[in-house]
Amino acid sequence: MDWDKLRIFHAVADAGSLTHAGDTLHLSQSAVSRQIRALEESLTTTLFHRHARGLILTEQGELLFDATKSMNKRLEAAAARIRDSEEEVFGELRVTTTTAFGTLWLAPRLPKLYEKYPDLKIDLMLEERVLDLPMREADVAIRMKEPSQADLIRKRLMSVRMRLYASKTYLEKNAPINEIEDISNHRLISQSLNTHQVAAGSSLVQHLLTYDVPSFFTVNNYFGVLQGVLNGLGVGVLPDYITEDFPELVRVLPELESGEVPVFLAYPEELRQSKRISVFRDFVQEEIFAHRRKIRDGAPK
Repeated sequence: MDWDKLRIFHAVADAGSLTHAGDTLHLSQSAVSRQIRALEESLTTTLFHRHARGLILTEQGELLFDATKSMNKRLEAAAARIRDSEEEVFGELRVTTTTAFGTLWLAPRLPKLYEKYPDLKIDLMLEERVLDLPMREADVAIRMKEPSQADLIRKRLMSVRMRLYASKTYLEKNAPINEIEDISNHRLISQSLNTHQVAAGSSLVQHLLTYDVPSFFTVNNYFGVLQGVLNGLGVGVLPDYITEDFPELVRVLPELESGEVPVFLAYPEELRQSKRISVFRDFVQEEIFAHRRKIRDGAPK
C-alpha cells in the first residue's frame, strides 16, 4: 500500500475536507482528490461519502482511519525517541493532569524547569478525562489514582487528602467553627457532586451535607472552589496540596479530612529512555520533596 496516499488519506479524514487537507499538506485540492480516488481504486472500496458540507468516512474509511491514527501515533513516538539526546533536552512534551493540580500546583512551578531547559516545550493538557498514553494522546500523566492502562511505567508521587478551609477574613467576620455541627451556620463550597472527581472528596462532601448546611455553592473544578474560599464566600473542601501557596487559607475542623488519594506519574514503556520524560519526572519529584519539607517545617510543633 502506498504510504504517501495513506498520509494524504489521514489528513483528509482528520480535516473532513479536501481543501483543508490540501492546505495542511501544501497540495492543491485536485491533487488531493486524485490521490484519494487512486487509493479507493487500489482498495476497490469507497472511503468517503461526499456531500455539500464536506466528507464523511464510510465504514471502510473508519477502519482505515483507525489504522492510520495508530500508525501516526507510533511514528510520533519514534520521532520523539530519535530526537531525544543524551546530552540535551529539547522538543515538545505533552503532559496531562487534572485541572486543579495542573493550575494550582504544577503550572506555578514550571518556570524552574524552563530555567534549566529553555528549549523544552511543555504542552499542558488539563482534563478530568483520562487520556490514552499508549495511543500517544499524551506523553506523561499525573493522576489522582493508579493508572489501569497496560504498558505504562508508573510511580507514586505522594498522597492527597481533601480538607476544609476558609479565609482568615471570613473566619474573623463569621460564626466560629469549633465542631462539625457548626458547619450548619456556614455556606459550603465544593466541587460539583455530578462532576468527575475522586471518590474520597465526594464522600467527604456528602458527609458534611448531613449536617443541615444552609447554603451550598458548587463549581466543576477546585480552582473555582479556591476562588470562592479566597473571596469569603464560605467554607470550602479543597485538596491539601494548595495550602503552601495560599497562606491566607486556614484549615477548619482539622480532625476532619477525606481518605487518602494516591497521586501517580505515568508514561508509556516505549518512552522509558526519553530524556524529556526523565527530566520532567525528576523535576516533579524534587518539587514534591521541597513541598513536603516546607509543609513539615511550617507545621505547628
